[in-house]
Amino acid sequence: MSEIKTEKQEALRGGEFLVKETNPNDIFTPEEWNEEQRMIEQMCYDFIKAELTPILDKIDSMSDPNLMPSLMEKAGELGLLGLSIPEEFGGLGVDFKTSMLATEALGAGHSFSVAYGAHTGIGTLPLLYYGNEAQKQKYIPKLASGEWKAAYCLTEPSSGSDANSGKSKAKLTDDGKHYIINGQKMWITNGGFANLFTVFAKIDDDKNLTAFLVEADTSGITLNAEEKKMGIKGSSTRQVFFNDVKIPVENLLYEREKGFKIAVNILNIGRIKLCGGVMGGAKAAITESVKYANEREQFNTPISSFGAIQSKLAEQCIRTFACESATYRATQNIEDNIQSLIQSGMDKGEATLKGIEEFAPECAILKVIGSEVLDYVVDEGVQIHGGMGYSAEKNIERSYRDARINRIFEGTNEINRMLTVSMILRKAQKGEIDLMGPAKNIAKELMSIPDFGNSNGTPFAQEIKIVKNFKKALLMVAGAAAQKFKDKLAHQQEILMNIADMINIIYLCESTLLRVLKTTNNSSSSNFDSQKLMLKVLVYDSCHEMNKFGKNAVYAFSEGDEASMMILGLKRFTKHSGINTIELRRKIAKQIIDANEYCF
Repeated sequence: MSEIKTEKQEALRGGEFLVKETNPNDIFTPEEWNEEQRMIEQMCYDFIKAELTPILDKIDSMSDPNLMPSLMEKAGELGLLGLSIPEEFGGLGVDFKTSMLATEALGAGHSFSVAYGAHTGIGTLPLLYYGNEAQKQKYIPKLASGEWKAAYCLTEPSSGSDANSGKSKAKLTDDGKHYIINGQKMWITNGGFANLFTVFAKIDDDKNLTAFLVEADTSGITLNAEEKKMGIKGSSTRQVFFNDVKIPVENLLYEREKGFKIAVNILNIGRIKLCGGVMGGAKAAITESVKYANEREQFNTPISSFGAIQSKLAEQCIRTFACESATYRATQNIEDNIQSLIQSGMDKGEATLKGIEEFAPECAILKVIGSEVLDYVVDEGVQIHGGMGYSAEKNIERSYRDARINRIFEGTNEINRMLTVSMILRKAQKGEIDLMGPAKNIAKELMSIPDFGNSNGTPFAQEIKIVKNFKKALLMVAGAAAQKFKDKLAHQQEILMNIADMINIIYLCESTLLRVLKTTNNSSSSNFDSQKLMLKVLVYDSCHEMNKFGKNAVYAFSEGDEASMMILGLKRFTKHSGINTIELRRKIAKQIIDANEYCF
């Protein structure tokens, strides 16, 4: 990684970033969007400005039940609901990367972005990827245009994270022509106006769920009143009851007992798309923060001139920039995998699912990172606004409330942390990733004299070395934990979450490093100096975090000489020579203050 190589190397598998280097040329950076993609992005921004921003309070009040459906229809007229849908079904058929850009751009749409994400993601994709030709021909064009809206009925009062434990039942009629569905679903986004539900239920005494396509006007479906929520108040969220709901057998989606497979694969997409959306929300909140800081005066000077405010603005930018770097790195990995599978002869829909499934660990990582970055950004945004930030007069108050759900959506962050580790370990057990070899090498290295190295003037030599060392720290801790607990490691949730946080830091830091290394060839960019500074601060701060999470885990399963050896290893692998982060943050803040908006 010390220099940008020109040759294309073998593509990495999901989770393999922990043990192999990535060529900076193999990642995608947001500096590379083409003109057509930028036009789609601008169309999304224009839609928010014209259709959403003037009526955000009205949307949140839900005083007009037809308002959100009408906004969805307007988005459909622009083609925004059909970006991922093939042209043969009335969509635009753009690639995965472009659909992610649109998700990001619409992420600043508050409650609308939730309705949009649910419709285009979990509402439409199960049918698009798992439906038969007749099902797709019947429903997809209506969903692409916005004539029909979609919802996804999985969660039940007794089944949240354990989705397969749902109690909803389906029974085949005696004549074999219909299924009768009974059950209750809750937290159903778009439930109040959806025309088509994807409903998960168990047929008879099946162990696993089956998915069904259920039209909302079918007899036996009733809805509870709209839920009163902390945030995303304009998003329709209702309980849906199914009482002897009779649907034709041809509305069974995919195959019997394959509903849980559908749910898991669609959640992978939902996780990375959620990260894209929250990035858009974070950028908008940063722009609101810096605009207010430039306008608000205390002691006859704008508060943006104060160091404490500058530090907050800079940190908002650093975290958002790093999150963006990681998101589009993973997006490119997924896109490359999809195209490779298509070229091998696989159907595009199946290739898309397989391509995303390969990078399920990265999807879980990004879901956690993105939701927590947004939480930080809006929290500091309120603080920058002071008392006005607590007032509903300022949009940052809405942003603060709306952000909180993202740490719960698409599987809680705790579940996703544990999933990240379990999925990577499962890949190692199946021989898809070699974790043991590198882990054994680290054990040998701990017994050797530290390498003090010579950078020979290599750009970002310290950051390159530290990221490599972070991986060694992770392999040391995770390897020892796996050896200690073996198949019982899954029950050590606190240890798993600390290991997951180490993995998240590695992915963030390496992705940001790769982006900056790639941008080195285009150092004329006005943002390049600030990008370098953001990388340096991120890596410096991450050293302390890696050490902390590593120690938390080590002391939980070891003691005596064993613990001492690993603590010394952590010290070696998280060492930093030191930088003046205060000065670097001031320089980062200056650029955003001068631009009066998020500009990276």
